[in-house]
Order: sequence, then structure tokens, then C-alpha cells
Amino acid sequence: MPFFGSVLQQSKMMAITQLRENKVPREQLSVTIITLNEERNIRDCLESVHWADEIIVVDSGSIDRTIHICREYTDRIWTNPWPGMNEQKQVAMDHAAHPWILNIDADERVSEDLRDHILKVLEVRDADGYRFPRKNYFLGRWMRYGGWYPDHVLRLFRKKLGQYRGIDPHDKVVVEGKISTVPAPLVHYTYASLSQYVARQNTYSTAAAEAMAQKGRKIFPLFIPLKTFWKFIETYVVKMGFLDGFHGFVAAVGASFTSFWKYAKLWELTRKNRRTVS
Repeated sequence: MPFFGSVLQQSKMMAITQLRENKVPREQLSVTIITLNEERNIRDCLESVHWADEIIVVDSGSIDRTIHICREYTDRIWTNPWPGMNEQKQVAMDHAAHPWILNIDADERVSEDLRDHILKVLEVRDADGYRFPRKNYFLGRWMRYGGWYPDHVLRLFRKKLGQYRGIDPHDKVVVEGKISTVPAPLVHYTYASLSQYVARQNTYSTAAAEAMAQKGRKIFPLFIPLKTFWKFIETYVVKMGFLDGFHGFVAAVGASFTSFWKYAKLWELTRKNRRTVS
């Protein structure tokens, strides 16, 4: 019996050694980040992805220390005037040298758990794109309802199969292939203050209205208050934002506020364009 036990153990070790030797190496990864005056966020963002094979930064004209901080982590930095959210992310992707893209924003962090999952799927490669749940930190609270979680985002994909086709200000990458879900979360630190939140929503609503106007979209004025009211109901009641307490109420009001200004600005642009034509 000792003899057979020794043979069995040797066979097991040989099998393990063979598996290690035949292990498929992981494919290389480029992380892409677009920036504008992100000195408050960018260091923690870059720290969370320092393990990647390459970090690409495309900046649209920062006047703070963003670029200086980025140079501590990568020399793959470009400056490109802001063409729009999706266009800028496409520029960053086009500069990437590796077959896989991980796109994150400056106010996002790749958790250790997510890092481990990413490294694993780069070995397995059982899909062409991967979405993650996103944990959103809003005004000092981790949000769980109102559409804030799990808030899946598709951020890891094969470069040759992905293309940005979203409508500003929201980015959307379309991957021509199989999509899978990774359970580990991407961490998102959204707004530090109400003033920042309101200012950002004003910017977003302008970008969204302009994008819709360029596509020929129109809005009948009567629909604007209806859409505003429905956005609040959807966020606060249907998606149970009320379970996040007063934070959930603020987020629901903010969502309806953004919806109102988006469509009101579209109405304004439509009227201006009509006057220009006439």
C-alpha cells in the first residue's frame, strides 16, 4: 500500500505540474480614463488600477494638478479638446495597445475583489464583454435603491469588438459578442455636495438636450411636466428610493429635476432652430 500511495502522489504532482505548464496565459489589459480637473479623485483611481498592463489617460484641458498626478502612474497621456463623452472615450480606446479594455471614470475605483475577478476572466475569456454592479456613494451614503444599485455597467471588453455609441452625456459601449456579468462591484464616489450635484445635473441636462436636438428629437410642452412627475415616481416609488431615507428623496427630486431641464432645454432648442429656419 505505501508503494501505491507513493505512485499515486507522484502522479498527482505530475498532473499539477502539467496543468501549470499548459496554463493559458492571460491576455493583456489597457485601462482607459478620461479626465478634466480631477486632482481630487485621480490618484485613488489610478492606485486602484496600477496592476494593469497599460494605463491610458485622455485629458480635455485640465488646469489643476491632474496631469502631474497622472504622470506618476503612466506616460501614456494625451490631450484632446472635449468632443463629447462617447467620442472622448473612443479616442482613449483607440490609443490602447492591448486586446482588452477596462474603462473607468476618475471618480471610480476598482476594488481588490473586482481586480481578482478581472485577472481571472482574462485567463478564462469565456465572453467578449463583462458588466459589473456599481456601488454608488452619494452625499455620504452608500445607495441601495432608486436605481442606484446594482446599476450594472459594461466596462471590460475586447477592443476589436467594442465601440462607443451612446447619447451624451451617458456613455454606452456596444460589444458585438457574448456579454457576461462579474459579481464583484465597481466603486463609484459620485457627489461630495449638493452644489456639485446640482451643477453636474445642469451640465448633463444641457448635453442630453443638445444630443437629442442633433438627432431631430422634439418634445410637446404638455409632456414635460408628465415626464418630470413620472421620473420622480419611478425613482422614489417604483424603484423604492424611499428605502434610502432622505438621501433617496434628494436623489429622486434630482432625477426629476434633471428630466425637467433636459426636456425644457430640448423645447428651447427646437424653438430656436425653428426661428432660424424661418
